[in-house]
Amino acid sequence: SRDYSAPVNFISAGLKKSAAEDVSEEDSDEDEKPVKQEEIPKEFVPKKLKTGGNFKPSQKGFVGGTKSFVDFGSWERHTKGIGQKLLQKMGYVPGRGLGKNAQGIINPIEAKQRKGKGAVGAYGSERTSQSLQDFPVVDSEEEAEEEFQKELSQWRKDPNGGKKKPKYSYKTVEELKAKGRINKQLSAPQKELSQVKVIDMTGREQKVYYSYSQISHKHNIPDDSPQQPLGKDSKPQGFALPELEHNLQLLIDITEQEIIQNDRQLQYERDMVVNLTHEIQKMSEVLSHEETAISNLSKVLEMVEECERRMQPSCENPLTLDECAKIFETLQDKYYEEYRMSDRVDLAVAIVYPLMKDYFKNWDPLKDCTYGTEIIAKWKNLLENDQLLSHSGQDLSTDAFHRLMWEIWMPYVRNIVAQWQPRNCGSMVDFLDSWVNVVPVWILDNILDQLIFPKLQKEVESWNPLTDTVPIHSWIHPWLPLMQARLEPLYSPIRNKLANALQKWHPSDSSAKLILQPWKDVFTPGSWEAFMVKNIVPKLGMCLNELIINPHQQHMDAFYWVIDWEGMISVSSLVGLLEKHFFPKWLQVLCSWLSNSPNYEEITKWYLGWKSMFSDQVLAHPSIKDKFNEALDIMNRAVSSSVGGYMQPGARENIAYLTHTERRKDFQYEAMQERREAENMAQRGIGMAASSVPMNFKDLIQTKAEEHNIVFMPVIGKRHEGKQLYTFGRIVIYIDRGVVFVQGEKTWVPTSLQSLIDMAK
Repeated sequence: SRDYSAPVNFISAGLKKSAAEDVSEEDSDEDEKPVKQEEIPKEFVPKKLKTGGNFKPSQKGFVGGTKSFVDFGSWERHTKGIGQKLLQKMGYVPGRGLGKNAQGIINPIEAKQRKGKGAVGAYGSERTSQSLQDFPVVDSEEEAEEEFQKELSQWRKDPNGGKKKPKYSYKTVEELKAKGRINKQLSAPQKELSQVKVIDMTGREQKVYYSYSQISHKHNIPDDSPQQPLGKDSKPQGFALPELEHNLQLLIDITEQEIIQNDRQLQYERDMVVNLTHEIQKMSEVLSHEETAISNLSKVLEMVEECERRMQPSCENPLTLDECAKIFETLQDKYYEEYRMSDRVDLAVAIVYPLMKDYFKNWDPLKDCTYGTEIIAKWKNLLENDQLLSHSGQDLSTDAFHRLMWEIWMPYVRNIVAQWQPRNCGSMVDFLDSWVNVVPVWILDNILDQLIFPKLQKEVESWNPLTDTVPIHSWIHPWLPLMQARLEPLYSPIRNKLANALQKWHPSDSSAKLILQPWKDVFTPGSWEAFMVKNIVPKLGMCLNELIINPHQQHMDAFYWVIDWEGMISVSSLVGLLEKHFFPKWLQVLCSWLSNSPNYEEITKWYLGWKSMFSDQVLAHPSIKDKFNEALDIMNRAVSSSVGGYMQPGARENIAYLTHTERRKDFQYEAMQERREAENMAQRGIGMAASSVPMNFKDLIQTKAEEHNIVFMPVIGKRHEGKQLYTFGRIVIYIDRGVVFVQGEKTWVPTSLQSLIDMAK
């Protein structure tokens, strides 16, 4: 057992080391022996301070102590010496300071006893030689104070009674230059303060100084106060020589100022030499550029003079427009800067304009519309100003090409347009089409607005649709690509003239359609529909009223006259005409026919014949569907009501089959239209996805039920003739070959999809 009551002397911490590591540490301890005092350099051994009074420096600490450098780090004798080893590995040399440049503290901080009981600094600087060596401080105030003390000591007598040798301080020229550079940075207010008159009344007598700098030297000379009586050991003090001092100081200051001024002048001259060197380089570059420009301009001038010489009438080789264009191309390629800087307007007026006039003197635009387009396009690239390519407006003073076209080319166009007949529009349209990419936009606008449009307007006013054999659209519509909206003012008088011509028109005259059809896409949809409703639809309604429906001898001319306008008038207008003027008479004839024991085969043929007269677009309209479905319902009721009378064999089955077939066609057409619409919406990305497009009639019914929030689901275990029954809201239905049958009172009745939705709601 162990005795745990004994006191603990040492507590181990960390990892347990091996025996080999212990042996290596012992060897390192043997190598680290204490440094003897004799081995330390003498300059690193601190001196003992002479202290006075009751001040006793501490013998244990470093601050104010007298321990030698040997005691520094003496605690390591009780350790493994790891700190000393780490310092040596990092390049530390015993006896020198720490840091890269050995500027750290070597000796402990020494204490210095103050002479009296005054404040800090009252008896001069309290820094020791050791502290100044270890902590070098650059302080201008301290340097000035030291300099002041040195100068002051020269005025004092040697306390030993000997003659004190004066000490002189010298300034080098470099120091004066540095001082001059610093003083040069003084601002104007500081210079003014240095020349202020100062009155010193701190002493017994009033003293006057002429600058603040003189105050700092007021202690250089001992006070002029009466001296104390000389004692037995005292010696007389020195005499003041202010005049001599002033003169000497003045000479020194003048010399210093001359040195500083000469240094500044030298620096200024050097800077001037550098600036002039750069200026010479710049001027040499400018000179070379100017020489190149002069050479290029001289060559350009020679080419221009050559052009002028060849333009003289006496020249054997006169200049042509093509050759002149090649010369301008040379100027633009080889001398681009000079060409852009030159006044191209004056140059073109002097050279190109006469050649252009001579080139177009025998030109007839309507006979040869492409004459000159290539050469003018070439001159456009040569003369047109880049800043005017937007054609925002006309500025003839800055663009030579625009002025050329306006003054040379435009007069020929004015003469031709003045002689031109608007009804012969082909040659004029071809002429402007061939020049549209060459002529400036504002010039083309001027031609169309000021020359062409007034001629067309005057011709429209004189046009009479009843007497003129040439239709108006043949000489108005060719201008649509060029003029477009500019022709809008002509449309209103054209519609008025056409309306007046249609007052006595009858639908049997097909010439009206030939005249109006080209204007359908030219007029706006609103104005076209209003024109049709006002002038055509009433005439067609009168024609339908005159139509006599006779199953035994039917005349279809009036009906054809109306149906022939289907593409001209809107579907809604045509459906309105049929509902008002055709179907009432048609259903009345059907009812009267069914009441006289008819032949149902003839009725079926008659029904299908009339239905085939209408286009799919008209038949798809809900109102037309309802009318034909009403006819089917009338035939079904007629077949069902004649129970006791004579009935043609197979009539009921034929009518039922007809009804089934027609309803199925309607449903299939609806499904196809729905499918097309859904596919278009899916392709545009604004409708249903492609997977949701109905693939059969059942999917179509389900889609409609979802749109109208109607429950559509199969009835479990219920069938009719092998067909699955469904509930569509409160109605029971089944689907057979694309036809919906609804459960009635006695039998299943086929119905349309829209009627099914209305019944379910």
